[in-house]
Amino acid sequence: MIRRHGTELRAALMLADIAVTAVLALTLYNTMIASIGRGFWPEAPEPGFALALYVSAWVTILWLEGAYRFRTRWSIASDAHLILNALVWFALLTFAFLYLAKLNDVSRLYIIVLLGLMLATTLLIRVAMRVALQIAQRRGQNLRNVVVIGTGTQGRLFAEKLSEHQELGLNILGFLGDEVDDLPRRWKYLGSIETLPDLIHREVVDEVALCLVTDDWGLIENIAAICESEGKIVRMPVPMPRLSIATAHVEDLDGMPVVSMLTGPRSALALAVKRVTDVVGATVGMVVLSPLFAGIALAILLTDGRPVFYRQTRVGLNGRRFRVVKFRSMVTDADQRLEALRIHNEIKGHAFKMTADPRITTVGRFLRRSSLDELPQFWNVLRGEMSIVGPRPPLPSEVDAYDTWHRRRLSMKPGVTGLWQIEGRHEPEFDQWVEKDLEYIDRWSPWLDLEIIVRTIPAMIRAEGR
Repeated sequence: MIRRHGTELRAALMLADIAVTAVLALTLYNTMIASIGRGFWPEAPEPGFALALYVSAWVTILWLEGAYRFRTRWSIASDAHLILNALVWFALLTFAFLYLAKLNDVSRLYIIVLLGLMLATTLLIRVAMRVALQIAQRRGQNLRNVVVIGTGTQGRLFAEKLSEHQELGLNILGFLGDEVDDLPRRWKYLGSIETLPDLIHREVVDEVALCLVTDDWGLIENIAAICESEGKIVRMPVPMPRLSIATAHVEDLDGMPVVSMLTGPRSALALAVKRVTDVVGATVGMVVLSPLFAGIALAILLTDGRPVFYRQTRVGLNGRRFRVVKFRSMVTDADQRLEALRIHNEIKGHAFKMTADPRITTVGRFLRRSSLDELPQFWNVLRGEMSIVGPRPPLPSEVDAYDTWHRRRLSMKPGVTGLWQIEGRHEPEFDQWVEKDLEYIDRWSPWLDLEIIVRTIPAMIRAEGR
């Protein structure tokens, strides 16, 4: 399985199994105590350890039975058969342990009922997750677009295998290469290989599958270099050991070896943790800061009137456009007045900053200096369009004017805060902002995110923004 996408699904399944099994065990235990009393279970000196051991053993057996391995041909019956096998082994081990440890006071009825509930809920989790993935993908959510370079047999075989693994969320955007007449109608021919740079600037492209059968290593190196410079993942379904452009590793897709070249963060599990942290952090932030949100909204209404929020199109991950939400800090016709103020731009490059911007309102000046105008972007984080920490979200007009090396900053989700905000927001050159974003991408880790969040708080208190 392609690691970056398969790991996220496995981690989600495993966490769901752990949580549901623990809740079931505790709920059933408390229910039986309420109806029977404590006579059905001996007093345990470490009940928490016993529960952790029980849940860990169950998840381990599911792992050994292949319950976290996604299969091409899936059915409820196949998952039920697999889970039932795991449950039989788990039941045998559980009863053997109770017998050998002479734990005769432990209610066998409790264990049997719990095992039945575990069978039903473990299967239900998998069915629900697959249904949720299918619904999201039909709506165009949770999809990553793949361009296949090569219209021959190798490219078609790779596309077929990706299509069979819909749970990976990899969508075939189309093919580049020699034009052929027998390309299946469900796949789109996008043009010649020479159009790749224009294509990845024009369309949302997340990954490129290099499926060429050629001895022209210069062509392959050039394609891989273009993709690396823009932060695209490159997949090659045949080993190509002569390439040394990015850190590469070999993965498996239904018996097909795939050489994957990644730039930026490589740990799929860490990226999954980042997303979970984003959701939890944004939810907690919106709840805890709700009185502050209300106060800011009231101040804007009383001094400047409606609207309270300002929405603007920005560019996110790999060129995806979204509407960012901020507290309004400028007059309502600020966008129309921008062109007349460009001669006062204090930033050299593809961005605009003006210290004494006449469009900023009285309340807005305080909001911008303290960065409080950014807080509603927690909503964009919950929607998956942004992260709490990441590169600065650019305007489409800025992206249109980017140099090639600038575009790699789009290879991670934009952030509410970032390295640019705490170290580079007063830099007068746009290129230095981009360098900070690329430094963040190259150095990224959960610990770097935590460091940036901690350093953002005093920066907000000092009101250093503009």
